[in-house]
Amino acid sequence: YESAESAVQPAEAARKLQLKREELDVDFLKEDIPVLMRESKEGIVRVRKIVQDLKDFSHVDATTDWQFANLNQGIESTLNVIHNEVKYKAELVKDLADLPAVQCLPSQLNQVVMNLVVNAAHAIGTERGTITVRTGHDEEHAWIQVADTGSGIKADVLPRIFDPFYTTKSIGKGTGLGLSLSYGIVQKHHGTIDVATELVKGSTFTVKLPLKQPPPPVSECNP
Repeated sequence: YESAESAVQPAEAARKLQLKREELDVDFLKEDIPVLMRESKEGIVRVRKIVQDLKDFSHVDATTDWQFANLNQGIESTLNVIHNEVKYKAELVKDLADLPAVQCLPSQLNQVVMNLVVNAAHAIGTERGTITVRTGHDEEHAWIQVADTGSGIKADVLPRIFDPFYTTKSIGKGTGLGLSLSYGIVQKHHGTIDVATELVKGSTFTVKLPLKQPPPPVSECNP
C-alpha cells in the first residue's frame, strides 16, 4: 500500500488515505512492531527457561524411585526458581565443583537447597549480603554448602534450629518447618547436616551425602 500510495487517484482518495495513515500512526508501527516481536520472543524464551527450571526443581518427569542424579543441575534449577527471593537481599555466589552422580531423590534434595538458601537470605539484615553455594566430594561422599554473611545464630537457639515448628521469625513470617524438613530429608539419604555459625559474621550449613545409598537391611524370615 505504501509503494502504491503516490499512484492513487483521484486526489481526494489519496488525501483520505494519507489522513488514515496518520490516524493509525503507521510510520511508528513500522518501527515499533519489530521491537515488540523481538521482546516477545525474548520473553517466551525466559518463560520456557522458568518452566524447565520448575520441572527440574520438582522433577515431575521422573519416578519417585532412588536414582543417580547430577546435584549441580538440581542446584542450578533451584537457584533459578528462588532467584526473586534472594536477589534483593544478597549477591549469590556459586562455587560448584565437578561431582560424580549421587544416588538420591532429586526433588527432595532440591527442597533442602531451597530451604537453606531462603533461610540464608532471611538471616541477612538490611544491608545487602552474600550467599555462597558450594559443592565438593571425596571418594565416598558429596557435599553441599550454603554460607551467608547474615546475623549468625545465637548459642541458646542453635540446639533447636532443626526442631519442628521452631522459628525465630516474627508471627506470620515462618512456619518453623524448613530446617526440620531438610534435616529429615538428609537423614533419609543417610547423610548429615551441620552448621557452623558466628554472631554478626554469618552461618554455614553443610549437607554431606553418600554417593551411593547403603543396601536395604535384609529382613529375617523364620523357616
